[in-house]
Amino acid sequence: MAEPGPPGDRYRIRLDDGRVLAWTQWGPRGARPVVFCAGAGMSGSLGFGTAHLARLDLSLVAVDRPGLGDSSPHPGKTLASWVDDVADLLGRLGQPEVYAVGFSQGSVFAAALAGAGLVRAAALVSGQDDLRAVRGELPPEVRTMLDEAAADPVAFEAEVAEWAGADRLWDLVVGMSSPADRAYYTGGAFGAAYREALDEGFAQGAGGYARDLVTAIGDWYVAPEQVGVPVDLWYGGGDTSPVHSPDQGRGLAARFPRGRLHLLPDEGGSLLWTRSADILVGLLQR
Repeated sequence: MAEPGPPGDRYRIRLDDGRVLAWTQWGPRGARPVVFCAGAGMSGSLGFGTAHLARLDLSLVAVDRPGLGDSSPHPGKTLASWVDDVADLLGRLGQPEVYAVGFSQGSVFAAALAGAGLVRAAALVSGQDDLRAVRGELPPEVRTMLDEAAADPVAFEAEVAEWAGADRLWDLVVGMSSPADRAYYTGGAFGAAYREALDEGFAQGAGGYARDLVTAIGDWYVAPEQVGVPVDLWYGGGDTSPVHSPDQGRGLAARFPRGRLHLLPDEGGSLLWTRSADILVGLLQR
């Protein structure tokens, strides 16, 4: 059964507007950073591929998005403000060669970093698609969510903040997963670490998650067609989540000018952890 890897080191900075931005870091200091955008509602405490970082000369920098984990809330958070926050952090880290990886909902935030040209290359793993662009291919419950958010985003965000929580989101993740992914997520120490990342993500309440959800199902920071850096897309043939990609990334990969799809038929949505080395090595080859 999967093990979560060693805990990372926690850091925080104070941004110019007074907010705190926090992150968890693994790997050799001074190595090339990989900014990790975690999944929905999660803090950055659950990393991936940490056993491979030293030999690849990488450090994993898992940022708590505003309102999640130890990062201050930002009620006006947008993809543009997220890009600004990460640009501030990267300026202080002082490393010129930076990469990004996004998992599930975090892929939208990683794509924003790629669209802004902040990173040399990005990998979107089990990534949420540009949902508005593929609305007709989505199941009815996801189309309804998109329509409600578009009709009244303020009311939708407030409603999500009322019902959301770590337990509710965990039940959604497990319930939407295939049997193989469900066994992976719930098994042993890994399941406990996943739950801990969700508990930390909701420690300040559900407002950060609600704002993330509205942001991630809205317009992307830039359209995929305008992203100039290489983007790898990784999907498992056994990924059953209805909020990832309806065609397992085929259409989305084709929209990125330098997109490359890795579709692994025997993997599920958990391939960020089962194929960590391949994802990181592939990123460095771009």
